Amino acid sequence: MVTDLYWPLIGGLEIVVRELSRELADRGHEVAVATLRQAGMPEHEDDAGVGVHRIGGTMQRREQLFAESDRRYAPPFPDPEATVHLREVIADFRPDVVHGHNWLIRSFLPLKRRRGPRLVVSLHDYGETCAKRTLYDLRQEICSGPGPRKCLACSADHYGTAKGWTVAGTNWVCALAESRLVDRYLAISSAVATGNRLAERGLPHDVIPNFSAVPPPDDARHAALLKLLPDEPFLLFVGALGRHKGVDVLLEAYGRLDDPPPLALIGARWPDMPVVPDGVMVLHDWPSGAIAGAWQRCMIGLVPSAWAEPFGLVAVEAMQAGRPVIASAAGGLADIVVDGETGLLTPPGDPTALAAALRRLLADEGLRHRMGEAGRTRSAAFAPSAIVPRFERAYARVLAA
Repeated sequence: MVTDLYWPLIGGLEIVVRELSRELADRGHEVAVATLRQAGMPEHEDDAGVGVHRIGGTMQRREQLFAESDRRYAPPFPDPEATVHLREVIADFRPDVVHGHNWLIRSFLPLKRRRGPRLVVSLHDYGETCAKRTLYDLRQEICSGPGPRKCLACSADHYGTAKGWTVAGTNWVCALAESRLVDRYLAISSAVATGNRLAERGLPHDVIPNFSAVPPPDDARHAALLKLLPDEPFLLFVGALGRHKGVDVLLEAYGRLDDPPPLALIGARWPDMPVVPDGVMVLHDWPSGAIAGAWQRCMIGLVPSAWAEPFGLVAVEAMQAGRPVIASAAGGLADIVVDGETGLLTPPGDPTALAAALRRLLADEGLRHRMGEAGRTRSAAFAPSAIVPRFERAYARVLAA
């Protein structure tokens, strides 16, 4: 596995790569992870049978590039120092398959050889076509697709002019080079496959969604946190508390309801976090075990993302708890939530439609129960036992070729 970030850093990608690595190790594969060195973390360690190698990069030492983050990310082009360290890890480990996640895999491209390890790349976002990786444009809307002038302006607005133009330009060039060297792409949703134009570009690919194991009950460990939740039935949002997650739209829709149940927001603070009105509960930095307990206690899960969410693991977690989900009909969420069966899909950025969906479910307890049970059944399709063998088949396919 080659990935920018890895546990103990917390985030969606970090969790996905770690869980996949450990599941593969449990199934008898020998797995190692190469990731970028982060402050205060050991260079080498064993993570439950998975060898972790934290490597340095030339760009990491340029502090001005990471002024707004304490995390170090790979550039969208090969980093010479990272390439040298990857060569050392690969020479020692001798993998059959290198599985890339995020832009650190670009530093492996100079090492790709015809008779070397096969290269599989998971696409967790829209980084092949979008320098911001989000397909979320200057107007705070889902982008209709890349274009030179549009992308340069958007990148400059996001990163600053010099950095933005560099990121956009090198990403275009390196994405083209990467596409000629990757043996197979694995998109986490049909939206990610479409957004990265895999079929349009004639690139070999599969859609393999993320998976989520049903967490065991751990209420005793997190009892103090769970006591903070409302005693009565409540609505629950989990995720970054920013406008790209539709928090502002959710708050507007919630304000239109007559005598609504309590609303709880669990997630990380975000720079553009909207003002939260009195009566809405905000809880920060909860561990996954406590969040699992919150899903069990809520009545409806809310995922009103404004951007084209590449997947939406929180929707799966809500369904595992037997809760109906109201989500945006955009991105990978449409692969998870079946409209009218496991929940309701509404147009992104539409508080009127979101408020109507909330009224419909709040008024019909039987419908909530039926959708929750249907969601629990559907969530089995995203269990490790259903998903990990699909990765193994993808590896076997590239090795056979």
